[in-house]
Amino acid sequence: MQVVIRETKDAAVRLAAAVIAAALRETPHLVLGLATGRTMEALYARLAAMHQEERLDFSLAVTFNLDEYIGLGPDHKNSYHYYMRHHLFQHVNIDPRNTHLPDGMARDIAAECRRYEERIRSFGGIDLQVLSIGISGHIGFNEPLSSMRSRTREKALTPQTIAQNSPLFDRPEEMPRRAITMGVGTILEAGRCLMLVTGDTKAAVVAKAVEGPVTSMISATALQLHPDTTVILDEEAAADLENKDYYRWIFENEPEWQPYREAGL
Repeated sequence: MQVVIRETKDAAVRLAAAVIAAALRETPHLVLGLATGRTMEALYARLAAMHQEERLDFSLAVTFNLDEYIGLGPDHKNSYHYYMRHHLFQHVNIDPRNTHLPDGMARDIAAECRRYEERIRSFGGIDLQVLSIGISGHIGFNEPLSSMRSRTREKALTPQTIAQNSPLFDRPEEMPRRAITMGVGTILEAGRCLMLVTGDTKAAVVAKAVEGPVTSMISATALQLHPDTTVILDEEAAADLENKDYYRWIFENEPEWQPYREAGL
């Protein structure tokens, strides 16, 4: 795991977008795993701007989202289908046929989860999985006690997650209590993982995820086991880390980050 700390939220977002853009330019058929949530909104806005301003090309890319609420159709404004169209897909030149999300309205949820796993495999797996982290330390909707070997499945949401997400609904009490999510094991099979986290509300859980013991109580700690994970933080999200000086040194000195340094990122 590499941890990179940037001074501001904007700087962290710009660096994460540049990493994704570099992967897309190197591999036009890139299979991207995508996340949702407030942190991702700024990232997707930056990627959309890069498409407009720098002709960043999504035309051959394939995407798979981490999760979807059970019981919400693709046109519901709180569904992740809607979220992705609103924040990214409608603003870049991606082929809608190459965008994939779980079907929250499937009659047979277990069968839908198996279908989703098979669809990922049919594209050769995910090349770059983009992530953030929930207050409880979850990635996707892999709530506490999620198995490190779990696959795409139906998951009950914790009261903490419901409290965090329900204000986004016009009627908070109508937020679904269950979701389909990629499993921790599914996420760990990605070729590379990129986790972006900003803001002081995530500082405590970031410290546990990055520097704490690996535990199913905090599914993001599983990323410590992945051979190629990069965590990009702003100063606020990094506030509780013990080894901040070392993480800053990595970005300032390691050759792989030189192109980004030279670009002023």
